[in-house]
Amino acid sequence: MHEGHRQRMMERLEKQPEGLQDHELLEILLFNAIPRKNTNEIAHALLDAFGTLSAVFSAPISELVKVDGIGKGTASYLKCIGSLLSRIRPDEDDPTLVYNSKQFGEKILKRFKGLTAEVVEIYCLDGRNLVRGSRRFSTGNAQKVLMPPEEVSSYIISQQPKGIVLAHNHLGESSLPSSADDNFTAQIQLLCSMNNICLVDHLIVGKNGIYSYFLAGRMETIRQQFNVNTVIGTHLI
Repeated sequence: MHEGHRQRMMERLEKQPEGLQDHELLEILLFNAIPRKNTNEIAHALLDAFGTLSAVFSAPISELVKVDGIGKGTASYLKCIGSLLSRIRPDEDDPTLVYNSKQFGEKILKRFKGLTAEVVEIYCLDGRNLVRGSRRFSTGNAQKVLMPPEEVSSYIISQQPKGIVLAHNHLGESSLPSSADDNFTAQIQLLCSMNNICLVDHLIVGKNGIYSYFLAGRMETIRQQFNVNTVIGTHLI
């Protein structure tokens, strides 16, 4: 059964590669690394975990192996491909990966369209505001996302970004932040402050549009109120 399916996928790749979706291309790529398993499910799991193909190939091995079906060998295989891709076009930055609140918000709207559960995505930025990695967190809960602090902390520290952008969705009409959203933003800001990382923005998607803490003028206030120096003080007594 697997062989027949794989043959059909290879024929599609040969005849019309542009018609293949991201998860299908990743599925085919994994044929070589995982010869006797359903790589379609694994490809979906990778994209669910990291959000985009770019993020999959830029993810560290320590994060890749956390995905079901990905062992150390397959993680190394994906990391090697990612490293090769970065060397093929080292000076050709994709402008679509440069963070801009308004333009990035439009991308998030498309990414979150049709979701039936709340998810949170974390985007890691380098010193030039280029998106260098992302991770999606979800428990499948239709009402809220339960974010294990240790997983969030582990991911952010492993990426060592200069800045991060949070994005999550509301299943209802309103994109306005709740008190729980404010608390979550403050918690992540404090975590970022402890690791010398800038929390650039928190975007919330609702059916009526998108809310940006940065564009609403609230991000700087949150950064000032919730940082190590403010909470602990500049020195211990």
